[in-house]
Amino acid sequence: MSDITWHLIGHLQSNKAAKAIELFQWIHSVDSLKLAQRLEQLAANQSINLKTCLQVKILPDPNKYGWTVAELLNDLPQLDQCSHLGISGLMTIPPYGLRTDETQAVFTQTRELATQIKQQNWSNLQMEELSMGMSEDYPLAIEAGATMIRLGRTLFGERR
Repeated sequence: MSDITWHLIGHLQSNKAAKAIELFQWIHSVDSLKLAQRLEQLAANQSINLKTCLQVKILPDPNKYGWTVAELLNDLPQLDQCSHLGISGLMTIPPYGLRTDETQAVFTQTRELATQIKQQNWSNLQMEELSMGMSEDYPLAIEAGATMIRLGRTLFGERR
């Protein structure tokens, strides 16, 4: 089915990266420099065109993977060296239990972070995509500028 583009949106362990790049054209959840560098190595070795988003935690959340804002800003020079990894934007998942205004703020801050990174004119860091918003909060994400939303429960119903 060459007309389908497959997106991975869940946590990806480095030891599963090789299988992931065989199956997916997009990985929304690149959540560490170690994983980015592993995917870069695999993509370079296999001449695979992979698109990715960097997962960022705008607010502290021990239940989520991803860079803090400070960690991501610190790692940008090394991420920019990943010339075979199509870093296309940011992905975020707000912590559970936030008020509507707090969730909106997370999405807005993610958009602002992407703009800040884009203005630094990196060679290999494109900030064109914002993967944010799920079934319960996607209207807020769209309002904040999301270009990709994740609607599992909306489309497929609750998990059994």
